[in-house]
Amino acid sequence: MKRVDVLMEALPYIQQFHGTAMVIKLGGHAMVDPAVLEAAIRDVVLLHYIGIRVVLVHGGGPEITAKMKALGKEPKFVGGLRITDEETLEVAQMVLVGKISSNIVSLLEKAGAHGVGLSGNDGNLLVGRRLTPQTVRIGDRDEQVDLGHVGEVEVVNPALLSTLLDDGYIPVVAPIAIDRDGNALNINADTAAAMIAVALGAYKLINMTDVDGVMDADRTAVYRRLSVTDARGMIASGAVAGGMIPKVEGMCKALSSGVRFAHIINGNTEHNILLELFTRDGVGTMIFA
Repeated sequence: MKRVDVLMEALPYIQQFHGTAMVIKLGGHAMVDPAVLEAAIRDVVLLHYIGIRVVLVHGGGPEITAKMKALGKEPKFVGGLRITDEETLEVAQMVLVGKISSNIVSLLEKAGAHGVGLSGNDGNLLVGRRLTPQTVRIGDRDEQVDLGHVGEVEVVNPALLSTLLDDGYIPVVAPIAIDRDGNALNINADTAAAMIAVALGAYKLINMTDVDGVMDADRTAVYRRLSVTDARGMIASGAVAGGMIPKVEGMCKALSSGVRFAHIINGNTEHNILLELFTRDGVGTMIFA
């Protein structure tokens, strides 16, 4: 009967989400632990088979760093930001598109679904521009730093994604954009996922990472529900800091542009995505407009 209760609790959510689009950003430990990634992909396939139109976006910073070191090239960071020269960009494309995307597609096939790996130049999906030099705090002074082949997305053309979703595929998007001159750019995967969610008119944007959600100042409790106003206030106050800033900022922008709900969940615990979506209490942080 407990199993029946679980299924009945999930039923109204399944009805509510059927036919909607959801963008899921895979990140954190899932990108370096094969068992964690495979468990997450099985959950994604379940979402697919109950009628949710899933698009996956992934990062891969740790794998890029590891591959560079294996090739004898030391990664360079300034103020926590990666400097992406031409050689680093080649490695990033090789890892993100050639390895990680293809591995996720293989795991989807293994779990019984069909995936298609994409990057920004496929169907002109992600059109970007190179970032201008960034102001970075180094020691006791601010300096202007050119990050190299790093960009931001200007336009998302979702036609290819929509076609693949209509045909029953799960698109897997690597965070590589293309500028208007045909040059590749490394982009922030959190921001890309948010902009893809807006372009698709997604119902939900879900960020799977290594933390349980947005936490209080003492880092002892997780906020289960936050409004966009609350979330932006936490960024301004410094309560949301570091790598959480682009995640929460991207979600707030997406929610202000039509996405209904955004979630941050810990992808290291099996089935957290199912618990977040199909139970009343959830397990992460949901942000709403």
